[in-house]
Amino acid sequence: MNHIMKTFCLAALSMAAAFAGTLEQGERDRAMSHLHATRKMFLDSVDGLSEAQWTFKPGPDRWSIAECAEHIALSEDALFEMLRQTMKSPAAPEKKAAVRGKDEMILKTLPDRSVKAKAPEMLQPKRRWPNRADLLAHFKQSRDRNIAYIQTTEDDLRSHFTENPFLKTIDAYQVMLMLSAHSERHILQILEVKADPGFPK
Repeated sequence: MNHIMKTFCLAALSMAAAFAGTLEQGERDRAMSHLHATRKMFLDSVDGLSEAQWTFKPGPDRWSIAECAEHIALSEDALFEMLRQTMKSPAAPEKKAAVRGKDEMILKTLPDRSVKAKAPEMLQPKRRWPNRADLLAHFKQSRDRNIAYIQTTEDDLRSHFTENPFLKTIDAYQVMLMLSAHSERHILQILEVKADPGFPK
C-alpha cells in the first residue's frame, strides 16, 4: 500500500509541476470572451455591405472598410506569430512585476481611436485577397485557431516576454489580449467610415 501511495504522490507532484505555469481558468475565460466578442463585432460590422460601401474611402488618406478588414486579417496572423516567437524566448519569471496591470491597460487603451498610429508596411492593406469572401474566410480560420489555442494551451504564457514600443514589456498572454483589442480598434474605425456623411446608402 505504501508503494502505491508513494507512486501516486510522485505522479501527482509530476503533474503539478507540468501544469504549474499554465493559465488560470479566469485568464482563459477573459481572453476567450474578448476574442469571441471581437470576432462577432467584426463580422457584424461588414455584413451585408454593398460593393460601394465596402470600398468607400472617407478621404484620400483614410482607409475604406475593405482596407480596415484586410488590416485586421493580416494582424490576426502577425500578432499570433509574435506570440509564438515570444514563447521561443527563455522564460523570465523575474519580469512578471513589470507587466502587472497591463491586461486592463491593453483592453482599455488599445481600442482608443483618439491616439493615432501608422501601421507598419507589412500590415498595410494591398488587396492580398482576391475578394471579400476569401478575406473573411481567412479571418475566421485564423481567429478560430487563436481561440482554440488560448482555450487548450498548457504553455506558460505568463513567463515569456517581449517588448512593445508603446507598452514596453508585455507577456505572451498579453500579446493575445493585444490581438483582440487591436481588432476592436479597427472595428471602431469601420464604424467611423459608416458614420461618414458621404457613406453610400
